[in-house]
Formats: sequence, C-alpha cells, structure tokens
Amino acid sequence: MRSLSLLTLCCFSPLLFAADVPGSQDLPIVPRLADAQIVDYRPPVELERVYPLGSIRKISGQLRFDGQVSARGQTTSVTYELPPEHSATEAFTVAREALQKQGAELLFWCQARDCGESSLWANEVFGNSKLFGADEQQAYLLLRLAAPKDDTLVALYSITRGNRKAYLHVEQFEAATPLGELLPTSATLLRQLKDTGDLQLLRLKGAPDDNWLRLLSRGLNLDTTLRISISGPSAEAWRQALISQGVRAARMETGSLEGTGLHIELLR
Repeated sequence: MRSLSLLTLCCFSPLLFAADVPGSQDLPIVPRLADAQIVDYRPPVELERVYPLGSIRKISGQLRFDGQVSARGQTTSVTYELPPEHSATEAFTVAREALQKQGAELLFWCQARDCGESSLWANEVFGNSKLFGADEQQAYLLLRLAAPKDDTLVALYSITRGNRKAYLHVEQFEAATPLGELLPTSATLLRQLKDTGDLQLLRLKGAPDDNWLRLLSRGLNLDTTLRISISGPSAEAWRQALISQGVRAARMETGSLEGTGLHIELLR
C-alpha cells in the first residue's frame, strides 16, 4: 500500500521534486513567481556588454539594431521556467511593475515581432538557447535603476517556446564607469503610456528640454487617437512646446496632479 502511494506521488506531483540549479539564487530586486524554477544561473562576472535599444536582425552575418547601450561591468543572470499556471506575459509584467515601483526608468520595451527574431535574442544577446521560441510570444525590456544605483541596468526577456514552456530571463548589469545620460525610445514611451496609463517623468522639473520634447512629440504622434493630461510645475509650458512640435492642441489638456516632475496621464 505504501509503495502504491509513493508511485502515485511521483507520477502526479513532479513539482515537489523540482529544484533550482545548484548554487543559484534570485536577484533581490525582482520577485519570483510561485513555483517558478531557476533553470539557468550565471553568477557575477565582469564582461563587455551590449544591450539593444531596437528591433534586432542579422545582415551579412552581423547583428544590427537601431540603438544600443554598451559598457563594461558585472553581469548576473537568472532564467526561470514558469509553472503551467503562470504565463510568460504575467511573469514579465510582475517583474516590470516591481522594478518601476522602485523607481526604475524604462529605456526600451518591445513585444512580439517588434523585437525581431527570438533566435537572435536567445543566442546572440543572452547566449542561452533555452530562450529560443516563437517570435510572437516574446517581450524584452531594458530598465535603468533609480539613483543612487543609476549605473545599474536590468534586462527582462520572456518567451514561450513551441512546447508551451514559458521562461523569464532576468539580467542585472552593474557598470564599472558612469553610464551618463540614457534616453528611452519614443515607441517605448508610447507603449508605457498605453499599457500603464501614465508617464511619471520625475527628472523633468523645469522648462521643456529639447531632447525630451522630441521624444515625447514623436511618441504621441505615433498614435494620433490618444488624448492626454499634462501635470507638473511647468505643465502649460510643456503643452505649448508639444503643440509647436506638431501634437494637436485638442489632444492635450493641463491637469491638476501635484508633485515634482512632469506627469502625463492617458485620458480614457
């Protein structure tokens, strides 16, 4: 009778015997979903690292993308295999929201075929064949942590493979020298606005900045159906500046949200 019980347990409760790869551990800044298993762990090592800021493709044997962040520093990575009850999208969202609550800034965010080929992300960017799956089932995000840890980047990559197994890859990079100014892409600002409903740009405390003005106007004009509210100490100045950059006045209104920096809210 006891042997039958053990056989039943082995057949129907495999997660009870699942274990993380030896020596692995979570990154403290990103929570682990329940029952997720670490299937690949790479401890801190100093590397020259390149993170794409655009869709990737290969032309004449060379990896190509529109922009990048490149620096030398310490890299640590963790790859989770997710249990069937959690999707790759869910794990990606939980990780993103946790990092944003810590003040991390989004630099580049793509999903599905907008990212390029999954095989290139898996093998060329992250060097991990477990991350190769369907192009339409992937997402990538590069974030910069808030000061005083603003020389640290975090890359998230989620994928669902053809066998329906889902993975989340988390990579933390601590630059050896200051990263300097890093700006998000216009498409990333638009994706963040549409997905989360707002943009909290705490560094934009004064008069309109030319670089940010170009990024915001381009992002808003990628979807001319959106209407927004702009709040902050210089909200009206930003609204007028965006009008001068070709964003229709009828799409924007001045809001009343208090706080430092520029706050852009999507009007539903």
